[in-house]
Parts: sequence; structure tokens; C-alpha cells
Amino acid sequence: MARRYDCSDATDRAAGLREATSAIKRGELVVLPTDTLYGIGADAFDAQAVGDLLEAKGRGRNMPSPVLVGSPNTLHGLVTDFSELAWELVDAFWPGALTLVAKHQPSLNWDLGDTRGTVAVRMPLHPVAIELLTATGPLAVSSANLTGHRSPEDCDAAQEMLGDSVAVYLDAGPTPATVPSSIVDVTGRIPVLLRAGAISADQLREVVPDLEERN
Repeated sequence: MARRYDCSDATDRAAGLREATSAIKRGELVVLPTDTLYGIGADAFDAQAVGDLLEAKGRGRNMPSPVLVGSPNTLHGLVTDFSELAWELVDAFWPGALTLVAKHQPSLNWDLGDTRGTVAVRMPLHPVAIELLTATGPLAVSSANLTGHRSPEDCDAAQEMLGDSVAVYLDAGPTPATVPSSIVDVTGRIPVLLRAGAISADQLREVVPDLEERN
């Protein structure tokens, strides 16, 4: 039976974060708020839990899960060949609605799906998400919806779709934004905008003037 916690209440929030952290350590799934949309999360280093996440969404391995982190410093253990331009994007837009696709460390013991040696990583600008990530470490997090359905902007919508496939729901009210993060590929010499989202191409070009856009 899924448990839901009201994060607008300090006592309930503290209890919910404890329960969510325990659930993640048990290999269970958690729904959490971010600054863009609600996400469904699992321990990024628990292959079975990540598989359960993809199954809960009705999503194949060909659509691997992004990873959320609680600090930019976490990148040092996750990615390799991270350029100076990539760090400038981190400095400018993290925490926030920017996902970066980078080459992951080949030594990492994880299975996020068919990533082809890359990982999509982001640090969200949401206090509940940051507190959870600080307690758990990196989480595989995808939008908390069934594949093909609208991404949820509140906990009700997420729970209606995912039900008891999730152990803990952290309800922080409607999300601040109603669009997903922007995605930039930093695996090459010049960053490439793969998806325009909450951060516009013009905003990104203020930091990386040579930003390319995928046709």
C-alpha cells in the first residue's frame, strides 16, 4: 500500500523524507517533486529498482532513465571528459531546469537502460528533492507518468497513474514549472541542444554562444 506525505507540513515532511529514504534503500520506488514536474525515482545503482521504474512507466530500455543529483560535486564521480563549457553551464543553471547528457564513468556499476555510455544528469531546484537526494545519493528519476500520458504537475496526477507501484509519494503541491527541463548534450566539443524546455536556447547561448540545435 502506497504511503503519501504532505510536505507543506513540517512533521509530515520529515516523516515522508525518512520513509522515502528507507524505501529507496530497500529498492522501492518514490514519487518526488522537482522544479519542473513530478518524478518517479529509484536508487541509480540498483539495477532491479531501475528496471521496476521503467516497468512502472511502461517504458523500454531504449528510453533510459535520467539521474538527479543533490550537488554539482557529485558529477566528479559520475561523468568523464566533462568540458569547461559543460562546467560553465552547470555554474550558470544548476540547480535548475537543465539536464546535461555526458559520458559516464566506465567503472560505474549501474544499469539505467541502453545509455550507450552516457548519462542524462540534473540537479533540481526544489528543497524536497535536494533533501532526499542528499540522503540517498544519485537517483534514477523519470517523469512520474505512464509512457504516452501527460507528465504530472501535481502528486494527484502521479498517484492516479502509478498507484501502488510506488511505495512513497512526497506531495509538495503543484510544481513551480509546467514544462520539462531543457536537455543539452555535452559529450562533444560543442554543446548541442537536444530538447528546448524551461530554459530557452537564447538563455543557454548567453553562456555558450556556439550552442548548436539538433534538427
